[in-house]
Order: sequence, then C-alpha cells, then structure tokens
Amino acid sequence: MDNVVLRQVRVLDPVANLDHRQDVWFKDGQLQAIAPQLSDLPAAVESIEAADLILAPGLVDLYSHSSEPGYESRETLKQLAQGALAGGFTQVGILPNTQPPLDNLGQLQSFQQLIQQLPGPKPNFLPWAALTKKCQGESLTELGELAAANIAGFSDGQALSNWLLLRRTLEYLRPHHQPIALYPQNLALHNGGTARYGKASLAYGLVEELVSVETTAIASICELVAELKTPVHLMRISTARGVALIAEAKQRGLPITASVSWMHLLWNTKALSTYDPNLRLDPPLGNPEDQQALIEGVKTGVIEAIAIDHQPYLYEEKTVSFAEAPPGVIGLEIALPILWQNFIVSQEWQPLQLWQALSTNPQKCLSQEIKAIAPENCQPLILFDPSKTWQVNHENLHCPQTNTPWWQKTLTGKVIKTFLG
Repeated sequence: MDNVVLRQVRVLDPVANLDHRQDVWFKDGQLQAIAPQLSDLPAAVESIEAADLILAPGLVDLYSHSSEPGYESRETLKQLAQGALAGGFTQVGILPNTQPPLDNLGQLQSFQQLIQQLPGPKPNFLPWAALTKKCQGESLTELGELAAANIAGFSDGQALSNWLLLRRTLEYLRPHHQPIALYPQNLALHNGGTARYGKASLAYGLVEELVSVETTAIASICELVAELKTPVHLMRISTARGVALIAEAKQRGLPITASVSWMHLLWNTKALSTYDPNLRLDPPLGNPEDQQALIEGVKTGVIEAIAIDHQPYLYEEKTVSFAEAPPGVIGLEIALPILWQNFIVSQEWQPLQLWQALSTNPQKCLSQEIKAIAPENCQPLILFDPSKTWQVNHENLHCPQTNTPWWQKTLTGKVIKTFLG
C-alpha cells in the first residue's frame, strides 16, 4: 500500500465525531487526501474497494509492561513493538517495573536508547517514570530531574501505602503539569485476594478481596486532590462503587481521570469456576454488577480509557494453581477484535465510543493534543478488517507467551495495515 486510494472506506474520526465513508489516498504511508469521492488521481495510484474496512486513529495504551530489560525470556522489546503494531497500538505507555526499574535518569535514558535501537517501524513507547525508588513506595525518586525527560508521566504501577508520602508527591509535582497515574488500593485492607468478595468467590473457595480495598483508596486520593488541586489518573478501576466515587468526584469538579483494564470489561467472578490461571488478575475480577458498572462507565465517559496492561509470563510461571499464578495476561495483539465483537457487534457501544476509549481519551489522559483525521494533521492511522478471522497461536502472534484465555481460539477482526504518518 505504498500508493493507494481506499475507496469508500469507513472512517472513524473520534475528534471530529464522524463515522462516515470516504475515499482516502495514501502515498508512502502518508495521508494525501480524504473526501467523499476522489478523482483525477495520478495513474500510478492503486484503487482498492474498501467498503468492508475501517480506517481510524492508531490506538493508545496507557500502561503495559516491558519484559526488557530484566525478563527478556518472557518477551523482548522488539517482540513487544511488533505485537503492539500488529494489534493497532501506535503508542504504548511502559510501566517502570523493569529490572532495574525506571527510577533514575540514567536507567530511563538506557531504556530510551533500547527503544531507539529497535529495527524497523515501532510504536511510540512512552515510559512512566517511577514515583518512588525501586517502586517500593518508601522514598521519592528525583522527581524534578525525571520530569525533564521524555516520559508519559509518573507512576509506580502499584499501590502506595504511605499517604503522607503521596501527599508530598502530589504537592511537589503540581507545578510540573505532568500526568500522575495512581493504582488505588488500600494496602492495609489488602489480603492478597484472588476474587472480589461475593457469592461466586465464596462458592469457589477463593481468597476474597473486599470492595473497600479499592474504594477507601479512591476516597482518600480524591480528598488529597481536592486539597491540592493536582490532577491524577486512577488506574485499574474494578468495582461498581469505585465508578460511583469517580463520578461523584467529577461532579465536584476534581481533576481526575480514570481507566479500566480491558479484561475487567469482559469477565467477572462467574468465570472463575474454571480456575483458569489466565483469569488471575490484579485487581481481581469483579462481580457481574461490577462488570456492568465498568461497561456503563466507559459508555458514559466516567471512565475515560481502556488500558491493556499487557504482561507476558512464561508457560511455567502461569501453569500453576489459580492462587499461585502471577496476575496478568497478554493483550496488545488481541484486544481490539475482542472488544469490537463484544461491544460493537453486540451494539452495547457505538464504534466511536470504543475508539475514544482506546485512542483519543488516553491521549487526553496523557495531556497530549488530539487531532482530526486530515492530511495536514500527521498522525498514525490503522486499517481494521472487522470480519477477518484468525487463530491466536504462535504462528500469528509476535508475543512468544500464551497467557491468555483466548489461546488457540479463533477471533474475528484484525488490523491489516498501520500507517505511522
């Protein structure tokens, strides 16, 4: 597709709020023209009937895990890059829990050098700088020094237990105007639960995690934000009450955004009857009413973004009992078709709502400028075939690991081309 016009392709433009059919001309991967009908094009332009395809902005994942450096046997940075682009993700936020962690300027620069050395096309990898040394929540990193680097923002990717330290962090970072992503968990109430408290967890004999583990942390963070006015992003929201608290905070005018893991939109505690270790997540899966509240939260915009939180594990690491399995699954290459089938084909959401949650809203959470699809607005675009079927296996995935409930399953929908702009 070096010089091609896509005829009557369905264009989703969440910035312009348009879902319409257009002729779109690309040359050397760059958008040249877009209109209801294009004529008088150069003779060398190949014409493709694309009425069954979707052209839309590249997807943006707020946070996922890089196994390199430190855990390259799980997945290399090159494999992560290839998998992200294959799944339509043209920007990926990288959590700082690499080995060593991204908690100082030298390590951050080393990681950015690894990114620059990757061959071929790659997504825009934006690392989150650690808030605390070694992401252990005990003492702050050199926040001012790290703030000057090219980062997504600040996050440990895990809960902080020292509320005084968190308050000082929010106070110090307020003038820097950079995103701060916090995982709301009250560690004093956290007991390593593997399922949200409810009928299913009791029936299956799983260690239960109380709703208050999440909600008391959200309430505390909201009070700090109300006092200091420092904007924060709340990660991995997983409960109905958590959604309600965020809605209340927004009604109060607090500068808060929120995201949910894609897995918590698709599964609930009823699925744990299989004890599939690939459903062992952090936070644990919620009850059906939690799942429905999260789905509605995305639909209404209370929850701005869907995050993938991609985390590969070796077969030996994940093939253990449910309680012993490390929490996390892969997802960058398979999330879009699964979400499309579950929420667009089912007519739960409109296509633009899904694309906002996976693309433009994550950019807003990162304080990035968003642009409508136009030749003058150079931006990544992806071409998605919602009817193409394929199997989740080693032949079709760049990620070498298998920790997903969809392993060896057939999916419908695939990204067939990425234009990085």
